[in-house]
Amino acid sequence: MEILRVASSSSPKSVAGAIAAVIEQDGKVVLLAVGAGAVNQAVKSIAVTRGYVAPKGIDLSTMIAFAKIDIDGNEKTAIKFLVEAQ
Repeated sequence: MEILRVASSSSPKSVAGAIAAVIEQDGKVVLLAVGAGAVNQAVKSIAVTRGYVAPKGIDLSTMIAFAKIDIDGNEKTAIKFLVEAQ
């Protein structure tokens, strides 16, 4: 399963394009975001993606959870978004 990392500086339209491409190929994708700004960009990206895939008859569902990830040897808590085609 493809994992995309979202930063506070990520463009929602760019991330949405990446999400849509993975969804069309694999049917699901995981987004990881650390920090409030990154979570904000991830949520906006998912909303934009819905607009990209809806004309193709694809609806999305999202499950949200906490995840522990390693960044440069430090353990961080991330928000994990599992986005799946329905």
